[in-house]
Amino acid sequence: RPIDRGFGEFYGLLDGCCNFFNPAKPDPVFYNGGRNRPFAHNDRPITKFPEGYYTTDAFSDHAVQTINRFAKGDKPFFVHLCYTAPHFPLHAFEEDIKRYRGKYSKGYHALRARRHKRQSELGLFASNPKLSVAENKKGDYRYDYDVPDWKTLPVMERKREEARMETYAAMVDRMDQGIGRVLQALDKTGVANNTVVMFLSDNGGCATWPGRRKGQEEGFIKYNQGVRVGDGRGYEFVGKGWGWAQNAPFRQFKTWTYEGGIATPMIVRWPGKVAAGSITHQVGHIIDFMPTLLELAASEYPDSFDGKAILPLEGRSLLPIFHGKKRDGHESLSWELYGNRAIRQGDWKLVWGASEKTWELYNLKSDRSETQNLAAKYP
Repeated sequence: RPIDRGFGEFYGLLDGCCNFFNPAKPDPVFYNGGRNRPFAHNDRPITKFPEGYYTTDAFSDHAVQTINRFAKGDKPFFVHLCYTAPHFPLHAFEEDIKRYRGKYSKGYHALRARRHKRQSELGLFASNPKLSVAENKKGDYRYDYDVPDWKTLPVMERKREEARMETYAAMVDRMDQGIGRVLQALDKTGVANNTVVMFLSDNGGCATWPGRRKGQEEGFIKYNQGVRVGDGRGYEFVGKGWGWAQNAPFRQFKTWTYEGGIATPMIVRWPGKVAAGSITHQVGHIIDFMPTLLELAASEYPDSFDGKAILPLEGRSLLPIFHGKKRDGHESLSWELYGNRAIRQGDWKLVWGASEKTWELYNLKSDRSETQNLAAKYP
């Protein structure tokens, strides 16, 4: 529990996802065998939720309340606002979904191409990376199916797919509304200019889809029969097609160590310190957060705790980047999940997928979307 790990207060989910309208509702049997997801306020379990409850709104509300309370003091405070949106299950208010009706009617490939074009127009990448193609790697974790040609899908299936992406967008929209309220709270309490806000996702787009185990897909269809996508009675996923479109221009998804799995943008707000609208392409990692926060709070990292030596910090402060300066980066970074591995040194990156038999080599400076394996050229 966070309160056992240094946090003074906690409200939320002690797990990765839950029913957004009723966190006490168990997972479907087809997905997690009817698993319950624990929810709590500090050390008090919460098992009942009022009508109209929605986790994203509740998390935003508690963040605003926390800011209003601690902004009155003279000590630094740290708020970790950990939204679960837009993780599955796809649950959203109809009023939010309506704003996205018809916006995804042209399908996965069109959305991916449109996003890639917009990225180029905004200059989001140091170089303009090539748009990688859809791929299917049999045997890889969870995702053994292709991204279909949109035009080949039956009309009713296309409509259901559209509804999934519309709901996903609505979930992001609701989160954005909450973030707006959080920023307003910082402004109204007068601490905005002395507060650093860092916003990022934990991984790339998700392509999870039921069907890995016997009877799972049949259970998924039965569970959602006659239920509108977005309704709290259902349990839907955005799927590989939309997950692939969201990840433009990168390859693969969450759980993979290609850029589509591990690369996420970060937005930083620090009025008067971080130049609004500026873009940096310097590499950072989640391990850099602790030294960054310690430096911001003018605090020292201890050598020991409770009489025992503790491991030293691995990360490096991001403050030079925030100030528009060049930072000495990491000598190397490495990842591993479910047998998917990667090592990065400078612009060079090695990738070994769980279903592969050897390393692949990419130069991210010239090929950020990892379309040209240079392992044979540089053995």
